[in-house]
Amino acid sequence: MTTTADGLTSAAWFKSSYSNNQGAECVEGAHLSGEMAVRDSKDPSGPICHFSAAAWAQFITGIKTGTLDGDL
Repeated sequence: MTTTADGLTSAAWFKSSYSNNQGAECVEGAHLSGEMAVRDSKDPSGPICHFSAAAWAQFITGIKTGTLDGDL
């Protein structure tokens, strides 16, 4: 699901540890009740993607193990 920042004004956003320190390619996340929200830090009022906690965990596991096969 994708939304905009209007409904998440109280979310505690954090920058991904994999974002570079040059100000580009920065991803921010926010842990919400039972889901994960993700946005582009350069456009905080832009679209926000929401993922269930299970889907996000599967995604992260796939990245860490190198088994992400595109079937998520």
